Amino acid sequence: MDHQNDLSQSGIVIIGSGLAGFTVVRELRKLDKTVPITLVTREPGYFYSKPMLSTALASNKSAEQLVSTNAEGMSAQLEMTIVSDADVTAIDTVAHTITTSKGNIPYGKLVLGLDADQIRLPLQGNAANEVITVNDLGEYAQFRKTIEGKKRIAILVAGLIGCEFANDLVLGSYEVDVIDLAPQALGRLLPEVAAQALHTKLGEAGVRWHFGTTVQSIDRNGDSLKITLANGSTMTSDVFLSAVGLKPRLDLAKAAGIATGTGITVNRQLETSAKNVFAIGDCAEVDGLVLPYVMPIMQAARALAPSLLG
Repeated sequence: MDHQNDLSQSGIVIIGSGLAGFTVVRELRKLDKTVPITLVTREPGYFYSKPMLSTALASNKSAEQLVSTNAEGMSAQLEMTIVSDADVTAIDTVAHTITTSKGNIPYGKLVLGLDADQIRLPLQGNAANEVITVNDLGEYAQFRKTIEGKKRIAILVAGLIGCEFANDLVLGSYEVDVIDLAPQALGRLLPEVAAQALHTKLGEAGVRWHFGTTVQSIDRNGDSLKITLANGSTMTSDVFLSAVGLKPRLDLAKAAGIATGTGITVNRQLETSAKNVFAIGDCAEVDGLVLPYVMPIMQAARALAPSLLG
């Protein structure tokens, strides 16, 4: 295959080992077995299915059991170099290099699969720092440790992840309270009648809903947490999980002078404002939309691979 010169010199570098990063590599390998590919990640470089994080309890799986392939396996399977446990601190779009905690890496084409961070709402109270978010396998392992031997869990926001966790936790015999400012669960995804059916079903399973209000403060009260809601009512819980939503990771792109909006701005070819730099997945904004779901990521990776190979 006829690669552009810059590609044959230093290959394709991908930042991020989530579904987006690894799917791009898989799609590239279907088209080209020899182009050098390096994947850089702050994680250990293993592959796991992120949607499993909110269903693992019911399927009796520990955090460790969610890893389907370790870094060595992924590296061998896809004939690539994985630089794991590495923080990327800068992108030089002129010199075509990235700076990492494990040294500089040159690129011919660069793919930003930077994922997103959980949004943390500023909360009052002396236990506001005890709020847990779960956005990767490491955080999930910590969450499982925290809830061991506990009984009651409060979840902030009844979005897709909040509802999945609520379902998984009641199936695991936990008492669950879900708090949301909206009048229903999954406001952006479900019409009212479907949301009502969901409320009823999860309510019968043991989920207690608190709609039309939000959390005012969280205070430590002996072994438990006292949660005060904006409507004046209070509840007691052992653990507080925030599932408010995700905000794309933009700092690296911004510092490199790459255009950003809600996400890293890309065109229909997923190219950013910097030549030879692309973005995909939870960090990317295509036509004003950030699409943090499995199917758009799979489709985007399939479309991106031929562009990367020129």
